[in-house]
Amino acid sequence: MSDQTKTKPEVPEGKSRFMTTRRKEPTEKGFVGYETIWEPRQKEVEYTTPKRP
Repeated sequence: MSDQTKTKPEVPEGKSRFMTTRRKEPTEKGFVGYETIWEPRQKEVEYTTPKRP
């Protein structure tokens, strides 16, 4: 029990349909956070005014 290491095991990058999760570097206190990157679900097209009749 007392032989536990202070390092965390390496975690692979998680991929889903619309998001990716990566592990951040540990802080000086040892907190390890995760970064979530969302993929856009729809395309945005620039609006153009319609032609006049």
